[in-house]
Amino acid sequence: MEANPNQPHTLPPSYFDDVYRANDDPWNFETSPYEQAKYAATLAALPKTEYDTAFEIGCSLGVLTEQLAPRCGHLLAVDIAAAPLERARQRCAHLPQVTFQLLRVPEEFPEEEFNLILVSEVGYYWSPDDLRQASERIIEALRPGGHLVLVHWTPPVHDYPLTGDDVHEFFLRQAGPEGPLQHISSQRHAQYRLDVLTRR
Repeated sequence: MEANPNQPHTLPPSYFDDVYRANDDPWNFETSPYEQAKYAATLAALPKTEYDTAFEIGCSLGVLTEQLAPRCGHLLAVDIAAAPLERARQRCAHLPQVTFQLLRVPEEFPEEEFNLILVSEVGYYWSPDDLRQASERIIEALRPGGHLVLVHWTPPVHDYPLTGDDVHEFFLRQAGPEGPLQHISSQRHAQYRLDVLTRR
């Protein structure tokens, strides 16, 4: 796995601060039919109807967070940028089981363990080294029998270090006979893929 030579490093917080400064909803999370269909597919792919503890990495405006929360006893949702995180807090103010935190994964990572970890549209922002570090921390934090859900846009983006396929294939390589993960299900759509794994 090699990083994009045009962008070999993990995208910094300032990148996202600039994006959200220019547009409150830069990826149209709130209005895009594509996003709504992807959220529905993500929730439908969850192997369980309820999770005691869940962790969403890269929650942005909290659109998916709000839909996921009713299925969680506690949901920790984090983002690298303060502006969307504030919008997410407002959106989910009626959901007491949701906690939001400004966090830069993988350098910063919660200490608790989770039954569900969601990595949606965030992995391709990491360099290969940071993806490796993030995967180690994610797997360590995932309880045995817990689920890891990966959802990513697959076409290459010129200023992202990796592609969605890079991210998913990296995790799937850890789902071999001796690996810590087991692959449960996979979907490939026109512009994104979705994979569900479990911790052995």
